[in-house]
Amino acid sequence: MIYHRPILLTDPARPGGVLPLAGGPLVFDRVEILERGRAPVVVPAAEVEAEYLAPLTAPRPDIAGLALDAPRVMGILNVTPDSFSDGGRHSTLPEALARAQALVADGAEILDIGGESTRPGAAEVDAAEEIARTAPLIDMLRGQGVEVPVSIDTRKAAVAEAALKAGADLVNDVAALTFDPGLADVVASARAPVCLMHAQGTPQTMQQDPRYDDVLLDVYDWLAERLRAADAAGIPRRRIVVDPGIGFGKTVEHNLALIRRLSLFHGLGCPILLGASRKRFIGTLSDEPVADRRMAGSLAIALAGAAQGAQILRVHDVRETRQALALWRAVTEAAETAGQRRQA
Repeated sequence: MIYHRPILLTDPARPGGVLPLAGGPLVFDRVEILERGRAPVVVPAAEVEAEYLAPLTAPRPDIAGLALDAPRVMGILNVTPDSFSDGGRHSTLPEALARAQALVADGAEILDIGGESTRPGAAEVDAAEEIARTAPLIDMLRGQGVEVPVSIDTRKAAVAEAALKAGADLVNDVAALTFDPGLADVVASARAPVCLMHAQGTPQTMQQDPRYDDVLLDVYDWLAERLRAADAAGIPRRRIVVDPGIGFGKTVEHNLALIRRLSLFHGLGCPILLGASRKRFIGTLSDEPVADRRMAGSLAIALAGAAQGAQILRVHDVRETRQALALWRAVTEAAETAGQRRQA
């Protein structure tokens, strides 16, 4: 199989003949051709067949009412006692509600609410407990007039169903519909969008010596297979987001390989979500053992993801990420694009 990765241009000076990436402000004029067992080759985009360029250039449909023509910021809200960064801080309903409101005030364009930690080594949570942690919060947010899209971060059909009934808009499944056979039916019946994330192993086992033949291509192929499974279950590609699963069954080098060439995943024809905020590999590379002190490293990775065309950035530090993105876009986008944005 041959893979096509767009090489994106972030300099404001653009040559002629550039192509838009996924209907957004980034452009490319070259493509890296990848194939197992062969060295990569870079060719002009004009030499690539139209059928391979189509998924790279086609605008992405809105997800949960959110336009994806620019990077969007997803704020993380874990209502759990044991999440790796903020576990226990928002485990009561008043605390969780206050945090959700703060994330919205900081500029979160979507809220991702989770009631089960999936950090390495985390234990599984009973569905009833997970529902009790998440559904009342979503219902209260909607009752108070919070209108931003809400994502339910869960692997379980019953949890997703309760959250969608309470007012959630999207299902974010770290198991890509492989953990609970009933989750695909819930998503399809609700006509809800879903994020399919790659993970190797379970939270209990995923960091026990993860191995790949080629992490970039292996993750791509796995996600392509999950897209086919979702389609067979009645979930069309236009309602799917993909996530390479940074930190889920990956070493530091695996994570870096995926982020460096994240633009490959545009070939799947879906929006890309990057969730790397405060994760362990950032601490390893920056010699920072405390998760809460990894904001600077998280911002660096967020901007690296934006430079590869990621449409959704899942972060803890919403205000800071929004500010970093605003400045990054101001200095990297073509002058006419930046001017149009300021006038809008």
